[in-house]
Amino acid sequence: MPKLKTKNSLRKRFKRNGSGKLKMAASGKRHGMSKRSKKFIRSTRGMEIMSSSDASRINHLMPYNK
Repeated sequence: MPKLKTKNSLRKRFKRNGSGKLKMAASGKRHGMSKRSKKFIRSTRGMEIMSSSDASRINHLMPYNK
């Protein structure tokens, strides 16, 4: 059976933490920061943990990252 390929766009966007959950960058920070509040900009700094329902859709596209 051939090797499964990982979707490269997902490999660049998501990482696994130690317990196996998916980490992702916070959404809403690509552009338009002047209209966002300072509290929003601070709270979306760093990485977030993806919900399990969303992570189940991503898992089959990253077969060796489990």
